[in-house]
Amino acid sequence: MIKIRKNITALSLVKDCEGVFQAAAPKIKSILKSNLKETPVFTIKGKYTQRGWTEWTQGFQFGCAILQFDATNEAEFLKIGRDNTLAKMANHISHIGVHDHGFNNVSTYGNLLRLMNEGKTPYNEWEKSFYELALKITGAVQAARWMSLPGNLGYITSFNGKHSLFSDTIRSCRALAVSYQLGHALMSEQDEKVNLLVRLLQHAETTAKYNVYFGKSRDSYDIRGRVVHESIFNTANGAYRCPSSQQGYSPFSTWTRGHAWILAGYPEQIEFLDSLSE
Repeated sequence: MIKIRKNITALSLVKDCEGVFQAAAPKIKSILKSNLKETPVFTIKGKYTQRGWTEWTQGFQFGCAILQFDATNEAEFLKIGRDNTLAKMANHISHIGVHDHGFNNVSTYGNLLRLMNEGKTPYNEWEKSFYELALKITGAVQAARWMSLPGNLGYITSFNGKHSLFSDTIRSCRALAVSYQLGHALMSEQDEKVNLLVRLLQHAETTAKYNVYFGKSRDSYDIRGRVVHESIFNTANGAYRCPSSQQGYSPFSTWTRGHAWILAGYPEQIEFLDSLSE
């Protein structure tokens, strides 16, 4: 059970945050020196190994370096993040097979654009336009992985296929949000212009309805606060079928992490929506 401590302030966390970045610096360099050809997902005896699964963490690898610079102002980490984003992240922008665009591309191109807009890196019009183009495209590509449901609902489909809604994806809705903010849209068949904000909201509502439990006697699993890893739908008519799991022995067995995605992802989107009304 999560206990909210209202006496915690940002200032009280400074020492702990400084410790995080002190520990992170050598780890960022160590992973880079290992010359991984795959994204860093699996470890064997504490070291990342060459074993591809899904391409969802490389943005974290280089995004961590960018955040390290943001926190410490150490230029070598900006160089690591910027150079590797340019050299290795282009495939992630156009990756039509995953639901992880926020993890990969907002963590890299997004943070680089933010730092420039905040004046923490030198302003360059072409570099800024490069980051913006990457973010426009990633949001549209992510939104194209779509399954429509009855009742004006729908969801961004997981890498498992159209039948699969993951809780993880609420945090990759950042890609749609940023793309929308930059004035972009997904162009579909016969030049249909798909609104990325509408698609984001539909995905968020669908995830809340099917993947988050509110203790309203929906079914035998319905214990308030539970988060299921995955929901399964009939792709022929959009009917909900069951909760499922891609990683654990039950829909709920690994999903302390699932709670984290939901608890981080929804406030993130609420903050974004609040910014639109300002």
